[in-house]
Amino acid sequence: MTNQEIAKFLDKAAQDAKAVEQVSVHNNFSLEEAYEIQRLSIKEREARGEKIVGYKLGFTSYAKMEQMGVHDLIWGILTDEMTIQSGDEVNLDRWIHPRAEPEIAFKVKKDITKPIALAEISTYIDEMAVAIEIIDSRYKNFKFSLKDVVADNCSSTGYVIGKWQDLDIENIADLNISLKINDEIVEKGNSSAILDNPLKSVIELSRLASEAGLTVKKGQVILAGAATAAVYLKNNNKIESELENFGKVEFSVK
Repeated sequence: MTNQEIAKFLDKAAQDAKAVEQVSVHNNFSLEEAYEIQRLSIKEREARGEKIVGYKLGFTSYAKMEQMGVHDLIWGILTDEMTIQSGDEVNLDRWIHPRAEPEIAFKVKKDITKPIALAEISTYIDEMAVAIEIIDSRYKNFKFSLKDVVADNCSSTGYVIGKWQDLDIENIADLNISLKINDEIVEKGNSSAILDNPLKSVIELSRLASEAGLTVKKGQVILAGAATAAVYLKNNNKIESELENFGKVEFSVK
C-alpha cells in the first residue's frame, strides 16, 4: 500500500472501531514516513470537518523508552472529535480495546514556533489541569511496532480535561496523581514519572514540532504523557483522575 492508502486504512479502522493487522507486516516504511502517514490520516479527519486542537506525547517515561529500545519521544495529534467533557457518559462501542491513563494537560497561550527552553515556559504556557487520556490502538491485540503506533497517531482516541488553573512551575515536578475505576484506586503515581518534570514534555514537543515544520498554536492543548500504567476500560466503568492540588476529572462508559 502507498502511504496514502495506509492512512485511509487506519482511519477507516478507527471509524469502524475494528481491529486490523499491523501495517508494517506487509508494508515497508520508515519512521519519518510513519509521521507522514499520521498526518495524512489526520487530513482524512479534517476533510470530515474535524479540527486540530492539540498534541499528545508518548514514551515520556525514561524507563519505558529503555524498555522499548527507543531514544526519543513520539507524538500524536488531537482533534476536537476526541474531546470528552468532564462528567460525560460515552458508549464503549465507539472504541476497540480502550485504556485510560492519568495525565497533566497544558494550555498554550502563545504560538510555539521554535524549540523553547524551560526558562521560557511561562511565556508560552499559562494554565494546567488534571486530565485523562483514552488510548485505543487500531491494531489487533494492542500489538504494534514503533512505526505502526506512530502511523496510527500514537493510539490517540480521546481525552478529558479538568478545570484549568494557573500554571504551577515550582511544584509541578512532585505532584501525586491517581486513577480510580468505580471509586477504587487502581493506579497511583507522581508527576515526576513524566520526564522527571512534565514541563519537559512541552520543551520536547516544541523541538519535535519545529523539526516537522509545525506551529503549536495559541489555545491548543498539550497532553504531557502518562504518569502511570494504562487501565483497560469496561462497560459501566466510572473513571476518575485526581492530581494533588489540582482537583479531579471524570467520565463514565456504558
